[in-house]
Amino acid sequence: MEMSASTGFHLGSYGYSKIKRTITKEEKHLLSVVFHEADEGNKGFLTREDVKVAVAELFGYKPSKYEVDQVMNNYGSTCSNVIGLSLENYMIIMSDKIVSADEDEIIRHTFMAFDTQCRGFLGVEDLQRAFSQVAPHIPNHTIQSCFRELDRDGDGRISYKDFDFMMKYDTKSHI
Repeated sequence: MEMSASTGFHLGSYGYSKIKRTITKEEKHLLSVVFHEADEGNKGFLTREDVKVAVAELFGYKPSKYEVDQVMNNYGSTCSNVIGLSLENYMIIMSDKIVSADEDEIIRHTFMAFDTQCRGFLGVEDLQRAFSQVAPHIPNHTIQSCFRELDRDGDGRISYKDFDFMMKYDTKSHI
């Protein structure tokens, strides 16, 4: 797997084609929206903490200190005595990350974010905790129902295999 020397983000894939696609208009819009949502206090730039929030929102995982250091050291500039990431540089970095993202890597990171106890499976409490943080308005009975549907073998656990299947399941082809 390749790693960009400038950003620290993984740019290659595990045996997939190295041909890069271009970022879509919708993805550019999403990047802009996330930048402005993560820009705590509407400073016009992202601090280290803001970058962590933006990456978590876009890719479903908290970036390592190393990743954030690489981004800020290579693309940040001093704004009001704080090192910040401009919208322009953020768009460059995140566009590259979006078009280079490996679907399986994203799913693994998302599963690991849900599996806070590193057990290798998700219990209903993991799902409840995740939903309470990202969608607190969803009622518990809906979460329970979702859990039962994802737990395809009925063992009271969502395995990585179950999670991976759910993340890749194409509902449009089954309607």
